[in-house]
Amino acid sequence: MMKTDPRSFTAAATALVAALGLAACSAPEPEPESAPEPEASTVEQTRPETETGSETVESALPAFDAQTLDGQGLASTALAGEPLVLWFWAPWCSVCRGEASGIAEAAERYDGQVDFIGVAGLGEVQDMHAFTTDTGTDHMTHIVDEDGTIWSDFGVVGQPAFAFVNPDGTFETVAGTLTEDDLDAHVNAGPLAE
Repeated sequence: MMKTDPRSFTAAATALVAALGLAACSAPEPEPESAPEPEASTVEQTRPETETGSETVESALPAFDAQTLDGQGLASTALAGEPLVLWFWAPWCSVCRGEASGIAEAAERYDGQVDFIGVAGLGEVQDMHAFTTDTGTDHMTHIVDEDGTIWSDFGVVGQPAFAFVNPDGTFETVAGTLTEDDLDAHVNAGPLAE
């Protein structure tokens, strides 16, 4: 009968768990050219409507009061009525790092029309600072979502993801990386749509 060293089993199990964890934040394998391109995963949210007297009022985007990476407070009430793109990222995510320059370019392209705000989670603040400096996104506002509440309120379960917030408070959350064309299409169909 063959004996198995428990240390080699533990090492193999640890390596498997680490590989699976990294795979969650890696780029998917390219599809063969004949296969149709997969559609992005989206969640459309309309905030519940409430009755006030005889008029119906649509609620604003999910309420939050958070700190930015530069230590300033930022509440959702300050953003109400504004077209927004929220970019959900983590400092250790290699996919997020790879798309960061495109996000920075889009923020500059839509400057004055749509606010791009990073929502950093799943990491330490010092690592978040290093990420924004390294990726050239430090000119953008970034919210620190320490407990994951903002991610959850927008239906985000993994990074990267985007929430395209319309001025009326409705939003669409899209999981995964977007090409420049897809990002532009979502901005123009959502936050900038009339």
